[in-house]
Amino acid sequence: MEAYAQVLNYAIPIFLLLILTEWAAGCFMHIRTNRIMDTISSLSSGMTNTLKDVLGLTIIIVSYQWMYQHLALLDIQSEVWMYVLAFIGLDFAGYWSHRFSHVINIFWNRHIIHHSSEEFNLACALRQSVSEVFAVFFFLYIPMAIIGIPPKVIAVVAPLHLFAQFWYHTRLIGKMGFLEHIIVTPSHHRVHHAINPEYIDKNYSQIFIIWDKLFGTFQEELPNVPPVYGITRPARTWNPLIINFQHFWLLLRDAWRTRSQLGQAQDMVYAHRLEAGRCG
Repeated sequence: MEAYAQVLNYAIPIFLLLILTEWAAGCFMHIRTNRIMDTISSLSSGMTNTLKDVLGLTIIIVSYQWMYQHLALLDIQSEVWMYVLAFIGLDFAGYWSHRFSHVINIFWNRHIIHHSSEEFNLACALRQSVSEVFAVFFFLYIPMAIIGIPPKVIAVVAPLHLFAQFWYHTRLIGKMGFLEHIIVTPSHHRVHHAINPEYIDKNYSQIFIIWDKLFGTFQEELPNVPPVYGITRPARTWNPLIINFQHFWLLLRDAWRTRSQLGQAQDMVYAHRLEAGRCG
């Protein structure tokens, strides 16, 4: 956690500088990249998420240290290979945790804040969830523990892997030639953030686009279908804390209504049977 906080000290000023650079470039290109309140909401969300991470306000069910100590079968001697495999392993785990957050309803609350902006810019990359209290996808790290990647390597690579996902949140960069076949580009990620029927729930990859192509979730950005950004049920607020827990509240409300409706249905069935008995 200390190492992560130290990396943040260097990363945050760079992120802010890049956000200003994107805004200036957008003005030069006559493309409006930012709206003030939307940007403030994104930065506020980033601040709350960073505070949560630095304070360690996440409950880890099974630590990677424990998995490494009990599951490691190999002893990788090459330090270079340790870091390469750690990066690939984190990217594989990231694909599946990202996908689970989209397709499993209760986990969508962990990720909805990131998609809530109706803009697509570098600032919205900082919209990260403060509601991820439990590290529920820890099991995705089991393959890395089995092949013997030490926790200290994960601690170094994890923030680098996360920060490498910042740059492609922009509308100012078009398609990037042969790189479109290898890494996640702005074009790929514009598709991911779009709510168009052609694009929704596509391109979950974080660094290497190969995972989407392997697992059938890849979609190219179509020239005749401009992405529409946001979420299918708009947040209608700039408050990041409300957005973070809005979906969870809707789930609770739906569950309560379902239970109430079920009770009413049971009462109607009972009344019907009672009336039928009287008639008999």
